[in-house]
Amino acid sequence: MEIIVENKKAYFNYKVLERFKAGIVLLGQEVKSIKNKRINLQGSFVALKNGEVFLIGSSVPAYQPKNAPSDYNPQKSRKLLLKKAEIKHLIGKAKQKGLTMVPLIVYNEKGKIKLDFGIVKAKKKYDKREKIKKREIEREIHRQTRG
Repeated sequence: MEIIVENKKAYFNYKVLERFKAGIVLLGQEVKSIKNKRINLQGSFVALKNGEVFLIGSSVPAYQPKNAPSDYNPQKSRKLLLKKAEIKHLIGKAKQKGLTMVPLIVYNEKGKIKLDFGIVKAKKKYDKREKIKKREIEREIHRQTRG
């Protein structure tokens, strides 16, 4: 498994409750572009529409911009491939208040582009501050022991 892109902000802003693995429906040039690590997950999310799951808000620029079709949209919604049982589970979870689905990792598994996304709950501001304080304390301790 080769990690292509990781959404580090998601781990900072949200607490991951459950993780899912899904395939992504892509065009050939999008696959090449993603394998070159040209995908942006910032601000993207996973949503349910008509019993199907979609990745919304991610950006995949054209592999070769001059050869791209004139109607190519890098921001388009991309369908995610999941089993029916997983989709039913997600439908139940999506109705709960305060839960969101956010993409976490895009990776290459046996030549196929996969997406790990999670059902997440937003962290409170004090939780984020606490994490930053712990990180700063660990850095300071590390500096003291080194120096």
